[in-house]
Amino acid sequence: MIIQNFIQEIEVPSSSSFRQTFTSPVPLAEQMRPTDLTNYFGQEHVLGLHKVLRTLLEKRDIPSMILWGPPGCGKTTLAHIIANQCKKDNQEARFVTMSATMSGVNDVKDAVKIAKNELRSFKRRTILFMDEIHRFNKLQQDIFLPHVESGTITLIGATTENPSFSLNSALLSRCRVIVLEKLNTQHIIAILERTLIVIDGKIVKAGENINFTKPGDRIPRVLIDEATVIWLAEMCDGDARVALNSLQLALQARDQDSGVILISLDDIKDGVKRSHLLYDRKGDEHYNIISAMHKSIRASDDNAALYWMTRMLQGGEDPLYIARRLVRAASEDIGLADPMALTVAVSAMQGCQLLGMPECDVLLAQCAVYLARAPKSREMDHALALAKECIAEHKGPLPSVPLHLRNAPTRLMKDLGYGKGYNMAHKDISHLTYMPKGLENVDFFGPSESL
Repeated sequence: MIIQNFIQEIEVPSSSSFRQTFTSPVPLAEQMRPTDLTNYFGQEHVLGLHKVLRTLLEKRDIPSMILWGPPGCGKTTLAHIIANQCKKDNQEARFVTMSATMSGVNDVKDAVKIAKNELRSFKRRTILFMDEIHRFNKLQQDIFLPHVESGTITLIGATTENPSFSLNSALLSRCRVIVLEKLNTQHIIAILERTLIVIDGKIVKAGENINFTKPGDRIPRVLIDEATVIWLAEMCDGDARVALNSLQLALQARDQDSGVILISLDDIKDGVKRSHLLYDRKGDEHYNIISAMHKSIRASDDNAALYWMTRMLQGGEDPLYIARRLVRAASEDIGLADPMALTVAVSAMQGCQLLGMPECDVLLAQCAVYLARAPKSREMDHALALAKECIAEHKGPLPSVPLHLRNAPTRLMKDLGYGKGYNMAHKDISHLTYMPKGLENVDFFGPSESL
């Protein structure tokens, strides 16, 4: 390989600062946090030019807000940038960092007490950043309410959980929810490129001739080819922290006194496995992906149904949970259009109970694809909904069972007319009514109710 041959021919003086970067106990992701918005990548929908949040940050008019997004998308980094602004602004605001994983209500009370004194004595406001705010239960979250309301503190909360479920409504009404999205591949590449510049590295493009023999050429400490950077960016699932820490791991494994360090694709692959897929069995993504699978089946998209089902399994989902949803889909979305679908789904669920993972994965795959390809009918689900609505919205007492439909196991019941006139003939022949009185003409399957 051209790069390897080049490395064998030259030596680069070792750099103590370079070694310190990778032997430091502080993760590379933490070391590379930007201190201003210039080097903040992603989230253009809220931090792009002329966007409201960016304008507020530039004016130093920080509102109380909840930053909601997946791991590694920049929530803590954005708070770090705000903290850096506070340091530069002649101490006009204090920035206090806390984490709900280590702090409790008493710690918040202490911070609020100091904030009140700062505001009263020095007219200096306090911005309180609470990382992992969803770790506080809804009663504990009440500690923030009066102080956010009065302006004693400006609260910035960071969470990976859906605020609708993890935060109480009173707190949500006092804070603006900022939704941060998973970083795309280009954002991760930009972050890696910036990091390599900082650590004196160079990305070698395909076909590029490596030559640093001219006078004044600066020899980089790290060489990494472009394909490796792209692979890492694609494999980290939008998590910048995973990308940077994987790069750090690959560098730490190399001899840092050997001159130029070449990072190959194999080095990166050894340090990163795709076990960090964003999937929380108790979180918001759990419901998002199962919903995507069910809707893909409903729309007869067998590729999408298989993809979402597989993604759940790869993320560690309980196969029985998936199987139960497939049973539901077999009746709800296919129903009488293919009665065999329910048999297939129930059989798959029983197979999962008998086999377990990993052997049962193909059973779920077969079932998901069968349901996606099967003819669809929501007639049963729709009719059931109408029947429930009929019962729930009935005015007055629910009607009694007609006498001729009642069981008559005793003589007294027979004397009272229970079962009188009943026969087993078809309703069009017997002319008996089987619906309660007043509902004889209700039709849950009528043309007006058809899908």
